[in-house]
Amino acid sequence: MNNNREKFVDLANKRVNRTLKCIKLIGNLSNRSNYQYTEQDVEKIFDALQGELKVCRNRFRNHGKENEKEFSLE
Repeated sequence: MNNNREKFVDLANKRVNRTLKCIKLIGNLSNRSNYQYTEQDVEKIFDALQGELKVCRNRFRNHGKENEKEFSLE
């Protein structure tokens, strides 16, 4: 493997695993005995996640860069 490939694999493994862990933590917010939320909150969270995944996929397809958006429920 060349150096760029090794860097890509190493960083992709770390970042994807870190992201998967964070997604599991978001799932923990579903516990109604610990948290209060609305269906609109849930839709906003998943719309933001799905939107960012779409932007990320397009960056790979287009080899380009997109503007970053920050998430907020309020």
